[in-house]
Amino acid sequence: MIDERRFTNLLAVTSVATYVLIVVGATVSLQDVTTACGTWPTCDGALFVAPGDAAFVAWGHRLAALVAGVLLVASVTASFVVDASRRLRLALGAALVLYPAQVAIGGLTVLSGQEFLPSVHLVAAMAIFTLTLVALTWRLETDAGEGEVETGAKTPAPEPDDGTPSANSTVRAYIDMTKPRLMWLLCLVAVAGMALAVAGGGSVTLGTAVATLAGGCLAIGASGTFNHVIERDRDRRMARTSDRPMANDAVPVRNAVAFGFALAVASGAVVVAFVNVLAAALTMLAIVFYSVVYTVILKPHTDQNVVIGGAVGALPALIGWAAVEGNVGVPALVLGGVIFLWTPAHFYNLALVYKDDYERADIPMLPVVRGDETTLRHINLYLGATLLSVSLLAYVSELGWAFAGVTVAAGAVFIYFVVRLHRERTRTAAMRAFHSSNAFLGAVMLVLAIETFVL
Repeated sequence: MIDERRFTNLLAVTSVATYVLIVVGATVSLQDVTTACGTWPTCDGALFVAPGDAAFVAWGHRLAALVAGVLLVASVTASFVVDASRRLRLALGAALVLYPAQVAIGGLTVLSGQEFLPSVHLVAAMAIFTLTLVALTWRLETDAGEGEVETGAKTPAPEPDDGTPSANSTVRAYIDMTKPRLMWLLCLVAVAGMALAVAGGGSVTLGTAVATLAGGCLAIGASGTFNHVIERDRDRRMARTSDRPMANDAVPVRNAVAFGFALAVASGAVVVAFVNVLAAALTMLAIVFYSVVYTVILKPHTDQNVVIGGAVGALPALIGWAAVEGNVGVPALVLGGVIFLWTPAHFYNLALVYKDDYERADIPMLPVVRGDETTLRHINLYLGATLLSVSLLAYVSELGWAFAGVTVAAGAVFIYFVVRLHRERTRTAAMRAFHSSNAFLGAVMLVLAIETFVL
């Protein structure tokens, strides 16, 4: 007999299975391996195809579809056994009704060869995944019930250190203002943007790549410095940020502003001189967006600050592509969309942990304004949107099986830790979800680059 917890686990597995179907289907379409298996539902009459056979990939996609279908039927059946909510059963029922249509479209894709059918097939699979993820989200809300995420003791922000800084501490303060921990991930996004352009037929020299990343690091440093200057008063009220250089007066304001402008000018000069004007313009836009649009306008005034602010994280994808092609292509826009949608799913976990800090600093983060339940729901939905956008990236780009495998594995881990966060409602669970989101994006960007430049 299935119990409540096992039903939730079943929904999570079903969501992952339908996502596998999407990613594999997108990769199969692009590699045109269906030509090796021109009959349906079997491959030239064979019920089993051995690994290494030309038809194995297409056969594997059909096997994945069968497994996902069985899990979906099991989920619908279990929803009645545990007396799940009506809206949850309706979502699963809609997915089950849509599933045979999606399978039929897949069969027609093989038999008719119509070029538009793979796109219809992919959209149908995305709809099924969305319905299962929505059902999982509703189930998690029922599972956990009401209750806030544990954030720990509400300790006051420590007083600034009035001691005279040493030379080493001053250098460290300037480095800290550049937010070096952001650099590796944003540079990896820019590398992924370059990789997509190369996969699409472009070429990039080592010098251009190095200049793009150097200019990007300088731009991140400038943005971080301006952010430290602008937010120094709010940072003093938050335990998490009270030790930042500007919050504890380790660097004079005038010096910090001059340092930020020097980094910005150097960034623009490097990218203009060694890359191209479009990449430089996008790099300057990133500095202005983060420093002014996000820090000054969005962050202190709207609970959608993280959502809209995600656009600045998307810009390195466009910069990387522009460095190679001199324009902004569709794959770059899709990659930027991945980062944009990932940002709330990533940062809301941290916002839950430091909700008390944000409330003390009068920053309207989503958990402060709308509560933990809404925030947890948004994490789920933005996670689903992120996974869908990654599958779309596989569809519009020449990406292979390494990308598909890593995407599915990292996505499953991300979902697992988000489910644990819903159940446990602890600081530790929120931080695990936060770190799993970092690992997800890092793994996807890294495998994209490796598949293009190494494999």
